[in-house]
Amino acid sequence: MKTIGIFPASGGLGGSTYRHLLGMVPNDKVILISRYPEKVPQQYIDAGVRTRQASYETPPSELEAAFAGIDILFLISYPSHVRDYRIKVQLPAVDAARRAGVKHIFYSSLAFAGPASSTSSLAEVMQAHLATEAHLRELAAANSAFTYTSIREGLYAESTPIYTAFFKPTGAGAGVPSEILIPHDGTGPGVAWVARDELGEATARLIAAYAAAEEKGESWEYVNQTVLLTGTKVWSLEETVRVLAEIAWTRVRIRQVSVDEYVKLEQVQAVFQSEEKARTWATAWDAIRAGETAVVTGEMEKILGRKPLEFDVAARKYWSQ
Repeated sequence: MKTIGIFPASGGLGGSTYRHLLGMVPNDKVILISRYPEKVPQQYIDAGVRTRQASYETPPSELEAAFAGIDILFLISYPSHVRDYRIKVQLPAVDAARRAGVKHIFYSSLAFAGPASSTSSLAEVMQAHLATEAHLRELAAANSAFTYTSIREGLYAESTPIYTAFFKPTGAGAGVPSEILIPHDGTGPGVAWVARDELGEATARLIAAYAAAEEKGESWEYVNQTVLLTGTKVWSLEETVRVLAEIAWTRVRIRQVSVDEYVKLEQVQAVFQSEEKARTWATAWDAIRAGETAVVTGEMEKILGRKPLEFDVAARKYWSQ
């Protein structure tokens, strides 16, 4: 079987993907690349998984060495919503993988932009994803020996705080506000939320299916394609907050404020550290309002072989841990 690399093999999506993948492919064919490879659980090392050290800040020549001998690479996007820096680190990583001889890149994109065929978005957080997807298309068009699959991962059911002014339903009396102040009124269109671990499983299944097809010399339907993974239902932000409020055993409602008011909120400043970064993040609500996150596909159910968890179930499971 082809050698599979995951980079960076850390964080929620990376960890979930490799945990599922290791039950589907020979473990000695998997290479986990991360800033701190010593954090990979010993049980996986004992099972044959190999590790390498690298990060997006690693010089391209060293990244190329880290990708050497890998046929299939799952490239997980850099964790920032800022377009320019993301592009600055992601495109050189793609090019380093190509120089190293990687034949197929799975790229973790994001489920803004609407349908899988769309190449535009109002959200700043989506801009580097679109640029990386375009770069992969150009590379594949220029060289038939290289292919890619862009996976637009649905918005995590666990990521609601960043869309609700950092409201976390951690229980009654835990500093729960009565109002969530965001530049959106909470009405539809909304978000087809997806549980992160199910996205990791679906991603692992895609990687394993491609590797198996390659082993048999068979064609595979998602080569040079974008696949959009979503939940089965769209939840308005108002409905989303209602679920979160029930988990917290409290009453919370959305109150729409201007972007100027939002970027000055104490909890927003604490996360973004500047009004400029908070303002660029606020473009996410423009995209939600335009229906970019309200597209539902059947790809998750098709890939998982079952219906994905509904948002209310996934949220209760996560926040009740």
